[in-house]
Amino acid sequence: MSHRNARLTVFGRRLLVERVASGRPVAHVAAEMGISRATAHKWVRRWKSEGDAGLTDRPSRPATTPHRTAAALEERVCDLRRTRKLGPARIGPIVGLPASTVHRILTRHRLNRLAWLDRPTGTVIRRYERERPGELIHVDVKKLGRIPDGGGHKVLGRQVGRAARSGVGYDYVHSAVDDHTRLAYSEIHDDEKADTCAGFLRRAAAFYAGHGIDRIERVLTDNAWSYRKAKAWQTALTDLGAAGKLTRAYRPQTNGKVERFNRTLLDEWAYLQPYTSNDERTAALADFLHTYNHHRCHTALKGKPPISRINNAAGQYS
Repeated sequence: MSHRNARLTVFGRRLLVERVASGRPVAHVAAEMGISRATAHKWVRRWKSEGDAGLTDRPSRPATTPHRTAAALEERVCDLRRTRKLGPARIGPIVGLPASTVHRILTRHRLNRLAWLDRPTGTVIRRYERERPGELIHVDVKKLGRIPDGGGHKVLGRQVGRAARSGVGYDYVHSAVDDHTRLAYSEIHDDEKADTCAGFLRRAAAFYAGHGIDRIERVLTDNAWSYRKAKAWQTALTDLGAAGKLTRAYRPQTNGKVERFNRTLLDEWAYLQPYTSNDERTAALADFLHTYNHHRCHTALKGKPPISRINNAAGQYS
């Protein structure tokens, strides 16, 4: 993946080579895009020799790792974890490895947390994941109290803030999360009526199409009337060629990916700081979404941001 301060994504590299291919000097294009001439020449050279495939990220892992623990020993560590549920401090003396090395092995094989294992069988059951982008989109709405001008209770104090907030109403944050990539899209609206939900779905589909996810196969929502009965929602699904899926009643875990995104939305945007107005909080949403999709480490993606899966899947799912 690109490092977090990288100037160019795979799409920026395409733009770079297109400008150079049109006849413009490499030095001029590099200056425009804020990169060195050496970097610009590197991407142009890869593009000429490999085509679009040369513009994707390459792993930085070395070709060989001479001091890595032997595969047979790693398998014995994993087997002890699955069958006896032992921790690194107890596995280490058995296999003759430091506990820190055992922990790294378990982390590499995603066995470092017993909560992720089915106790009887030792099978990893932490989560399910769809195989390709667009196969399933999770959609949900989060209701937030609006912030009065001058700030709410976090700025003015509890009593004054609550009195000022009276009657200001609510914002409804509509969000969509792609199951495979975790790429997220959100909008703030005044309600969660059927027409609003349908319009959001169409714009979310356009957002995903702009990132290379041209087909949405299924959309998973809760059992709200706007999703379950409304004609506008069903029409939007039909126009997109997508099937609608509903969660099991009273089981928000079924829609867990967007529910977890809602929690991140609150922690890292809505409640991140004391906002002095609702407009200030609304304006901060775009920066949060960009950070979430392009820079924020995601534990389900091995510490990479969602955009890394878009880049890695470029040209793979067509």
